[in-house]
Amino acid sequence: MRVVILSSSLYSETACAMAVRMAKLGQVPAGALALSTLNRRTLVRKLGQLGVGEVARYARAKLIPQSGNSRERVVNPHLEPWLKRDVGMFRSLREVAAFYEFPVAFCDDQNSSDSIARLKEWSPDLIIFAGGNVLRKQLLEVPRLGVLNVHLGLLPEVRGMSSPEWSLLNHIPIGITIHYMDAGIDTGPVLQRSEYPDVAQCESLNDLRNRLVAFGVERVGSVIEGLIRGTMFAAPQSDPDPDKDRQFFVMHEWLQKRAAERLAASRRFTVAGPVHG
Repeated sequence: MRVVILSSSLYSETACAMAVRMAKLGQVPAGALALSTLNRRTLVRKLGQLGVGEVARYARAKLIPQSGNSRERVVNPHLEPWLKRDVGMFRSLREVAAFYEFPVAFCDDQNSSDSIARLKEWSPDLIIFAGGNVLRKQLLEVPRLGVLNVHLGLLPEVRGMSSPEWSLLNHIPIGITIHYMDAGIDTGPVLQRSEYPDVAQCESLNDLRNRLVAFGVERVGSVIEGLIRGTMFAAPQSDPDPDKDRQFFVMHEWLQKRAAERLAASRRFTVAGPVHG
């Protein structure tokens, strides 16, 4: 199977881990298309999703040379099983591509005519979306099977942004959904829904998100294997209450605090056990 990866930047740890995951399954990517590192749209999206402090920490870890152990450069420690190499860590898609011998291209817009032409040159059966632009119809139609996305929430219960936080506030189980992308927002056919089993181990909302990202990289492997064997099939999303709006947006700071409190409470409940009396 010819797999291509879309990345939000050259330094995306998620894209690097996804590329390594594919290579270790024997599916070395046919190519990777990454947005320019200082892409304005990606920066604005990350600022809204993660906040100024987290984005600044990521930039320092990735763009500023550091001395000592290369582990210091890893923003998501739960991706280390895929980012590790014989010496140090993979720090960029360029390093992963050089190691596994596949091409990397850069663009300012993944939907541009040049980007579409490059993707068609790679003739992908499947594209894995690991970040970037809102994808348009012309790109979605390039791969034979479709464009795969790992959504950090259970679909159709929670669509859109800040999915782990909204899941906590709305008493929706924490998990991920691997689905094909379509013209809607997280409305495409579902290949696999997986609840995350270790929510009680999460120390913060950021830790929860990092763990879900790594969980998604792991689960994508089983989905790819199922597609290759012909045992994995997508199903349209089935919404028991189609009149209810299930698309969520970037969460306000005070709501994030409420979600963090909900996560902390779940940790205490799990550790101490329910109180009877």
